[in-house]
Amino acid sequence: MQLDLFSRLLNRVRPNAPSLALRVGGAEVPLEFVRNPKARRYILRLMPERVARVTVPRAGNRADAFAFAQRQTAWLEKQLAKPPRTHRATEWRHGTEILFRGERVPLQLETHARGCVVKFADQIVSLRQTATNLRLAAERHLWRLAAKELPPRLLELAAQLHVTVKRVTVRNQRSRWGSCSRAGTISLNWRLVQTPDFVRDYICVHELMHRREMNHSARYWRHVAEAFPRWEEAEAWLKANGGLLR
Repeated sequence: MQLDLFSRLLNRVRPNAPSLALRVGGAEVPLEFVRNPKARRYILRLMPERVARVTVPRAGNRADAFAFAQRQTAWLEKQLAKPPRTHRATEWRHGTEILFRGERVPLQLETHARGCVVKFADQIVSLRQTATNLRLAAERHLWRLAAKELPPRLLELAAQLHVTVKRVTVRNQRSRWGSCSRAGTISLNWRLVQTPDFVRDYICVHELMHRREMNHSARYWRHVAEAFPRWEEAEAWLKANGGLLR
């Protein structure tokens, strides 16, 4: 039963933190691998963060995936030469509902004699000038809140799990919720303040377990399952709300 569980864990689609890089046109492009048991062949994509991602089929391996990526450097160079796609974010206005700590809450724009404020849940955001699109101000506030809350929480969990961390940063990733470097730096996505607490903690534990295993092997997922039994529930929430990253 245990072997079946961890075999299933290993074969789920899961991105690895970049640990290799390709030399493309004189530049270093980070490379990461994602195992997908449904894939029939190796697939290479260039992610918005300029990371080359290789999808590895069930019968594939890391060495062959790396060799495949090396053969695609000409294609990657062409992709890197293209201007980044511009994406117009959906506007947030008075009454727009956003996710905050896992709950949908409406934005409320209030005008007072001293200026305007945006309220949601228990948060109050002062506006420097009147605006109809409240997204920039609200997201900046959420990022500041994340920078204040996420590092202490990760370090608290690290102490509980007896894991050492060199540094914690809060970033604006567009394709991942967190990452862990071999040097011991863990980066967390500021949007974690929009998730339920148990999902935030899962991502923290997920990255902390990379301090024990810098891969997504069965042994790695055994560490995750032991440290965070609700990992499947958290993964389901992330899958259902993946649009937050976009």
